[in-house]
Amino acid sequence: MKKFLTVLLIATSATCFAQNINADKSAFAHTFSIVARDAKTGDMAVAVQSHWFSVGSLVSWGKSGVGVVATQSFVNPAYGPKGLALMQDGKSAKAALEELIAEDEGKAYRQVAFLDVNGNAAAYTGEKCVVYASQITGDNFSVQANMMLTDQTVPAMAEAFEANSDLPLAERMVEVLKAAQNAGGDIRGKQSAALIVVGPEQAENPWEEYKINLRVDDHENPIEELDRLLKVARAYEYMNRGDLAVEAGDMPEALKQYGAAETMFPNNLEMKFWAAVAMANDGQLEEAKPIFKGIFEQDENWREMISRLVKPGLLTVTEDELEEIQSLD
Repeated sequence: MKKFLTVLLIATSATCFAQNINADKSAFAHTFSIVARDAKTGDMAVAVQSHWFSVGSLVSWGKSGVGVVATQSFVNPAYGPKGLALMQDGKSAKAALEELIAEDEGKAYRQVAFLDVNGNAAAYTGEKCVVYASQITGDNFSVQANMMLTDQTVPAMAEAFEANSDLPLAERMVEVLKAAQNAGGDIRGKQSAALIVVGPEQAENPWEEYKINLRVDDHENPIEELDRLLKVARAYEYMNRGDLAVEAGDMPEALKQYGAAETMFPNNLEMKFWAAVAMANDGQLEEAKPIFKGIFEQDENWREMISRLVKPGLLTVTEDELEEIQSLD
């Protein structure tokens, strides 16, 4: 049956979405996902999990100041860029989705959700999506799933989104994925997951497009790994702020930010190292020495790294103090 559906869908690809938008009919991303907006910050996000390799490369799409898209089941990835373009042109999520569904000859096999910058959500589940397949659309969100083990997955997702309104949007999205899995999840199991977050204002530069962009392409427990990566990402947000403080010569602020990161991951040598550098620059060399010593004992490369920080001004100790650090053993 699956082989027959593949042949059928490939046969229709030339006419899908009128003239020039062809679906990737080899992508069977049967999955569960959520598109959502934080009513307080205006941030928008997509989170998804599937028993399919690299689900984030096809299903999740977003553009700051415009909206987000999840396109799944027998995936037509063109819904992503095309839907975002329509919403950027001023169409609501509902109007944009309806326009693309009307043009798609393979719509019976699609499951798609759009959410625009105003928090309007719209979703579509084709009648030939594999059961259990359904959707729930609410205020600032839509949850949808197909090929689920039970019919409780989608209701559990909606409930989790509403119940975790106190969390930041990214963490809230992960809780929704956890709820889906706990309710049975994909009948085939687990393999990949992804999370993107974009802002409420259009980004000036391409590298500013995503606030969070995480993918777990192949993992035994993809949601758990996504949760771990999100925590790492949050810690490195502190590290980035610490770097900016160093650049500005504000060592107390750098210490504060590096310290916050290290508290989250106390065994991370990178975080320990830059915290110690900030301490040395702030006149706390004696307090920094035991930290440097512990780092060097685990990895000698950091000892060499110390000397390389002087020329660019990232380490502002005297020559004698530099020698003291490098001679620690």
